Amino acid sequence: MKDKQIDPENADYLSGQLLIAMPQMEDPRFSRTVIYICAHTEEGAMGIILNRFAENINFCDLMEQLNLPVLDKNENIPVHFGGPMETGRGFVLHSADFIEEASLLIEDGVALTATVDMLRAISNGTGPKNSILALGYAGWAPGQLDEEIQANGWLSAPADFDIIFGSEIDKKWVTSLFKLGIDISMLSGEAGHA
Repeated sequence: MKDKQIDPENADYLSGQLLIAMPQMEDPRFSRTVIYICAHTEEGAMGIILNRFAENINFCDLMEQLNLPVLDKNENIPVHFGGPMETGRGFVLHSADFIEEASLLIEDGVALTATVDMLRAISNGTGPKNSILALGYAGWAPGQLDEEIQANGWLSAPADFDIIFGSEIDKKWVTSLFKLGIDISMLSGEAGHA
């Protein structure tokens, strides 16, 4: 198992990595979550939860709220719960085959965009091949994520395109651990033991 270690000399830290909640995670907002880390620097961290749907809203509802055209084919586009921060703000985590000037290129063909134009492109079928529309994000103050990792709250792993954009949302947590070679029944809640 090769985790990307936090290195104070590396300004990118865990950007472009997966963050996987340990089984003993008590915060219900993050229990059994897999988060794609969009940015992690000495100023803090930001990521999008990959395996939770937003409650009580779908893509068509969102488009109507924004006064954007809605196409019938859009009714099956899910809206994710990206995290507890700024839950009224939308983010699109997507493949870098389609980017805008406002897109943040992260790593390994993944980008993040938070514009209405990206929603229009997805709606009319001209947007990125792979995307996750999320409301809100997961955020950490300077040093907070590092402390949570040291306290054995999270595992980090290389990003996996299939996990990021795969449709089997309820299997992403177990699949992420499995790809690290971890049997969840063998995980310990004590720091330094896995």
